[in-house]
Amino acid sequence: MASVSFESHSSSSSSSRHGSTYDVFLSFRGADTRNNFTDHLYAALDQAGIYTFRDGNELPPGQEISSQLSRAIRESRISVVVFSKGYASSRWCLDELVKILECRHAMGQLLVPIFYDIDPSYVRKQKWNVGEALKRKEEDFEIEMERLKRWREALDEAGNISGWILKDMANGYVFLSVI
Repeated sequence: MASVSFESHSSSSSSSRHGSTYDVFLSFRGADTRNNFTDHLYAALDQAGIYTFRDGNELPPGQEISSQLSRAIRESRISVVVFSKGYASSRWCLDELVKILECRHAMGQLLVPIFYDIDPSYVRKQKWNVGEALKRKEEDFEIEMERLKRWREALDEAGNISGWILKDMANGYVFLSVI
């Protein structure tokens, strides 16, 4: 089993001040955003003194989210989910999203979606890349239908939450809108 490292920075006073281990849990698909947007977002949060959790490595395909990662989600005040074109192609990301929404319902955690060069309606209605990724998952005999149903429900719910839309990322330009 591959080892997974995690990164978290910033002052410990913020965690004791809020009664949570982390201020923010950052969920993203590394191949899409790790070396650009997510790194910049993480650095900005850290510089602002916001205690942020993110995974430190690419995670092996097909593995369940670890107990350490699940605990980090539970122990965060806010989850920031960076939806990208390939987010739904990752079982790991989809399982994280389900866990984030469980914590949102059970503990009132805040979920802040960022739609990174993807329309929120594609997430909500599982269209375009999101729909194609889920169709491939549906054809994968290793995925139970109940798990696929939870993923679909989580994407629908998260796609309906007001967040930020970052457009024209592929061209190197950023257009930000708040929905």
